Amino acid sequence: MTAAPAQRPPAGRVVPALVAVAVAGVVVLAAAPSSVLVAGVAAVVALGAVLELARRLDRQLATVGELVALEKSTAEELVVATRMVRARAETMTSVIDAVTEQSIIGTDRDGLVRVWNPGAERMLGLARADVVRLRSIVDFHDPDELAPADGPPAERFAALVQAAREHGSDVRDWSYLTADGRRLTVSVAITPRTDDDGEQAGWNFVGTDMTEARAAERLKDQFVSLISHELRTPLSSILGYLELVMDDEEQPLTAEQRQYLGTVERNAHRLLRLVGDLLFTAQVDAGKFVLRPEDVDLATVVRAAEDTARVTAAGRGVTIDVELPADGLLVRGDPQRLGQACDNLVSNAVKFTPPGGSVTLRLHRGRRDADGTVADGAGTGEPVALLQVRDTGVGIPAGEQGQLFTSFFRASTARRNAVPGVGLGLTITKAITTAHGGSLDVVSAEGRGTTFTLALPLA
Repeated sequence: MTAAPAQRPPAGRVVPALVAVAVAGVVVLAAAPSSVLVAGVAAVVALGAVLELARRLDRQLATVGELVALEKSTAEELVVATRMVRARAETMTSVIDAVTEQSIIGTDRDGLVRVWNPGAERMLGLARADVVRLRSIVDFHDPDELAPADGPPAERFAALVQAAREHGSDVRDWSYLTADGRRLTVSVAITPRTDDDGEQAGWNFVGTDMTEARAAERLKDQFVSLISHELRTPLSSILGYLELVMDDEEQPLTAEQRQYLGTVERNAHRLLRLVGDLLFTAQVDAGKFVLRPEDVDLATVVRAAEDTARVTAAGRGVTIDVELPADGLLVRGDPQRLGQACDNLVSNAVKFTPPGGSVTLRLHRGRRDADGTVADGAGTGEPVALLQVRDTGVGIPAGEQGQLFTSFFRASTARRNAVPGVGLGLTITKAITTAHGGSLDVVSAEGRGTTFTLALPLA
């Protein structure tokens, strides 16, 4: 028969086994002769050394067991982490590939293309295999926009990402050149791309084709400008001849004729104001809005706006209350444009207030904190002049207040109550306020009135 292989004692059991053997040996030696006793003592001493070695062996076996368990756990964690990274990469790739209306291009730090989604293929007419790791993104940009146009790719790429490098991101229109020679106007968002360690690995370029939209905007601006100028010339002539007819002392008009011509004159002035608003809106959209600043007493501007609106308010049965500081409030701005902004706010308040209601104009000092919040009285923020125009009118639905300053937008309450207007007054007022470094806020509740707060820095 074959002998069974010797079994190694498990870690932690070697020392107890040897101790048991030693105890048994001592019992036996106690009954033996002295010579044998001396030899036995030597054996016991040797056994002590063996016990110490056994203890070390036990500790080493325990350490080996811990290392084996740790290695197994680490291997399992590595497998899980690898699966998670692979799944995340697959998810990101599927998301990027699902975008077909925008071009998503990723590059390394030198501009070499590493990511080219189906949107980029569709926009620029080149397959991914023909671009990735083969072409630089500057190959698809109009060279005249990347100074120097004839410089090496590294310099032109530096010009492309300069603003994004300085500000963390950049969004602007660039000209893309397609494979078939077409020129596209593309709004490109440029952001840095980082790796898993947070280090910059390259750049992301997300582009939206704005060629048709920009062309439509140019046509709209040209149309508005052309029509406005063409309307203003005959209107000025009409108003001039109306004035001559109505003031002719040699051939005075009858009361009925004067009434008819007065209606014509009012509507001609109304049309002229509308033409002026259209021109002003076109100037704002084109970035050609010019101010002629000087020191302006805002209290004087508010009084003028009140005088202009008082006749209309009286005819509608609306009262106007005015609260002005005795010493006025001085701001730096264009008096004509500030007067236009105040007129718009006051006339709107009167127009949207039903008979029996009231409009309150309150001008006073206030402050504007760093986060843009305005409040009454002095404080640590920037000192500002606050003009509050409060009415008891139809109000504005909460869901529509975010669109108030959009051109040609009219609230549903205005349409339901047949309040006249084209939706340009607040757009113009907001543009004038912003150009003066101010802010325009609104608080309103449907059926309970509206308060506009215009804040301008004090001179």
